[in-house]
Amino acid sequence: MHSISEKLFARAQQSIPGGVNSPVRAFKSVGGTPRFMKKAKGAYLYDVDGNQYIDFIASWGPMILGHAYEPVINAIKEYAEYSTSFGTPTELEIEMAELIVSMAPNVDLIRMVSSGTEACMSALRLARGYTGRNKFIKFEGNYHGHADAFLVKAGSGVATFNIQTVPGVTAGVSNDTLTAPYNDLDAVKKLVAENKNAIAAIIIEPVAGNMGCILPAPGFLEGLRLLCDEENIVLIFDEVMTGFRLGAGGAQERLNVNADLVTYGKVIGAGMPVGAFGGKRAIMEHISPLGNVYQAGTLSGNPIAMIAGFTLLKELKANPSIYSELEAKTIYLRDGMNAVLQEWGGAYVINQLGSMISLHFSAAPVTDFATAAAADIPLFNKLFHYMLDNGVYLPPSAYESWFLNNALSYADLDKTILVLKNFLSQQ
Repeated sequence: MHSISEKLFARAQQSIPGGVNSPVRAFKSVGGTPRFMKKAKGAYLYDVDGNQYIDFIASWGPMILGHAYEPVINAIKEYAEYSTSFGTPTELEIEMAELIVSMAPNVDLIRMVSSGTEACMSALRLARGYTGRNKFIKFEGNYHGHADAFLVKAGSGVATFNIQTVPGVTAGVSNDTLTAPYNDLDAVKKLVAENKNAIAAIIIEPVAGNMGCILPAPGFLEGLRLLCDEENIVLIFDEVMTGFRLGAGGAQERLNVNADLVTYGKVIGAGMPVGAFGGKRAIMEHISPLGNVYQAGTLSGNPIAMIAGFTLLKELKANPSIYSELEAKTIYLRDGMNAVLQEWGGAYVINQLGSMISLHFSAAPVTDFATAAAADIPLFNKLFHYMLDNGVYLPPSAYESWFLNNALSYADLDKTILVLKNFLSQQ
């Protein structure tokens, strides 16, 4: 039953473009009517029709300890009594910055913003201001938010809607955006050689999450690091998805590759709308008011977002076993899916690192956007709806990573594997 969701979606389309405030929520790729949620607790979502779902989105990453995590909720309630916003500095912002600096490698200074998009946009501007160069390299299928410069071959929602050239983005902006296939170091070296002393930055999702979960090939990130050192290019890790999820120190720690600048998103607000960019002191000191690269935000460091994120990150720092527990659950899910998929006998690939995982119906390894796009998307869409109808909520696009949360039980994972097995038996 989802009749109330259908009524709400019809109503929403009268006042909201497409009936949603972020495109992938519209189910346009997978078809059907989006489910409108009423509440969430632990590992479960509950829609307006009373249906319960095992959640493999985790609000696109930040709900590492599950929904409505009690210490976070209590902290939000306490701080809301003080005010929802001041527009002035607070001690809490310092404590948050100190906590992130203590956890993340190579972050000397950090600036809070209000979204991952804003963080990536600001980091790129800073890299350009620091180097005095305009061009930058991004990777096909990597998504860094919807700032103009990033909406070139951007994967995720853009790929879901098959919009690879976005109206409203000027040719001048696009000309400064150079793109290379993910995991293709030679292509990057060629772009750098063709644009000698003109490239300010290389920005990358160190583990891609916007064309499914795609891991960096051995030596790929290390090669980018060496190239950036040789050519005085700023290496930016977009850790909006991987930061504090793949480990207390994010992808830098997990993969042992250092970035010059790092961007973070909603995970540092425990799901509240927040972001940050940080990095090496020599670069960060070019941001105003210390330097001439201007960046500002009235709601940056919002106290409710700060206390929510501070409470979550403090727990993650104090209990590193959370990461091994989460990874063990993800490997259990991967191995269980592998077993039923092998029994089925069709073509498939499972990509997984830490608590990120994705399933692709593909005969070839999925290592970049082209191989992700070549998979059997219609079959994934059928799987999505079968899972949804049987109480398992996957990302509504084949181009998205799944995110596990530590509130998931092994019984939840067993049910997910069983639903997949039942689906495959009908194919």
